[in-house]
Amino acid sequence: MTRPEALEAYQWPPSNEAIAASVGIDPRNIIRFDGNTPATPPATARPAALAKALADINEYDRGRYESLRQAIADKHEVDLDQVAIGAGSDEFIVLLTRIFAEGGTVATVPAFSYSMYRYAAIMAGATIIDDPEKADLVFVCRPNNPTGELPDIPKVPGQLVIDEAYADYAGVDAFDEVSNGAIILRTFSKAYGLAGARVGYAISNKELTAVITSRQAPLSVSALSASLALAAISVPLNIEGQIAERERMVKELTALGLVPAKSYTNFLFIPMENPQELVDKLMAYGTIVRAFKGGLRISIRDEIDDDMLLSALRAVLKGEDVEASPLRYRRATAETLLTVRLRIPGEGRVYVNTGQGFYDHMLHALAFHAGMDLRLEGVGDLETGEHHVVEDMMRTFGEALDISLGDRKGLARYGEARVPMDEAIAHAVVDLSGRATANISIDPDPGMAAHAFESLAQTARITLHVTASGKNAHHVAEACFKAVGRAMAQALVKTGTQINSTKGTL
Repeated sequence: MTRPEALEAYQWPPSNEAIAASVGIDPRNIIRFDGNTPATPPATARPAALAKALADINEYDRGRYESLRQAIADKHEVDLDQVAIGAGSDEFIVLLTRIFAEGGTVATVPAFSYSMYRYAAIMAGATIIDDPEKADLVFVCRPNNPTGELPDIPKVPGQLVIDEAYADYAGVDAFDEVSNGAIILRTFSKAYGLAGARVGYAISNKELTAVITSRQAPLSVSALSASLALAAISVPLNIEGQIAERERMVKELTALGLVPAKSYTNFLFIPMENPQELVDKLMAYGTIVRAFKGGLRISIRDEIDDDMLLSALRAVLKGEDVEASPLRYRRATAETLLTVRLRIPGEGRVYVNTGQGFYDHMLHALAFHAGMDLRLEGVGDLETGEHHVVEDMMRTFGEALDISLGDRKGLARYGEARVPMDEAIAHAVVDLSGRATANISIDPDPGMAAHAFESLAQTARITLHVTASGKNAHHVAEACFKAVGRAMAQALVKTGTQINSTKGTL
């Protein structure tokens, strides 16, 4: 028997923990700009989306996730038997290469494209050639990774596969090519933000879909991943914010002398010589970007993360001081999933979105008046009422605040504020005591204000006294949150280097 040898394989970048150890920083401060994934999971990635799948986890899905396949078919206006589901689009790249080019030839359009095509060719014993007209199998990466361009679709005699992993960002598709025998690949990893779920799909004519599915392993996607994908595709895709952020980053990078190529994706490619040198320098700041031959690729995340990258670039290129990294924290329960990025002190840059509009607005007011930079996002079981989301939102904020305060050395510790809101008046006193105490009197309470402050005091380990009265519950609550924020701003002032206690400890 001839023993097989290991092939040249796709190389994953090092983990956050490995990078942090190599440069001496906290793994939580690593920001990945090298994976072309969003900064946060989608709003649909919540425990409730998995409840049915978990209840049936002892069973196989005999219908091969028909509900997900039907949702995909409906989205693209094709028939159910034109859809195949796989473990990311990579499963199909490998499988299609084996089906159509085993021992044959493969070409890519553009020639400089996604590296997985080459590794799939190696697995299939195929040869990569430059001329698509002569290839058995042609992959068109549209838009292209890593350059971000939108190539034309060639007319070729071989099997045509159009990889549309990033097509949502370009607002284009090539589904009209299916009738000509093309195979279209899509993924839930990019615009849908489900890279960890590993779900992709192929759409082709019915005959080709039968060829593909007959060569797949049974149920290569887990029931949990399929449930997350179904939840994601069941709501309208919203990527406008990420596209706007991409255009902002184009301007910011250009101002630094780093001019990106035109991009139709969620990343930017900056042509340059020796990009690895810049990659290595940025790594020291916990900002991880990716070098390619002839250029640097930067994933677009959100304003807070992208500003950290810009700050690191200014430090490397211009010698400026780097902006302090925000604390990153995540809290997941059976009812909610919440992520926090918190910087103290900050500049009052705040974004709160849990779907609980009123208390999102209240926490925004608190953080703004406290002079914090806060981005808190997540989802929860709002269908059961406001309690779980509001409670967990404040607990998550409190836990992140507690971590940010550290040993609390040098802080003023105490703060007090009175804030009017039309006919309402609120009085708040804060002690960063390390002891969880809440004495709250709010009349009238709009429903959850007192409990919100109790949750904050408990998890932030602070002493909090709040009294408020008025006629309008909204005004009373808003005055309370602003008063707590302004009292917090006083307590967070740096006054020295020692713990502000005669005991020497809290």
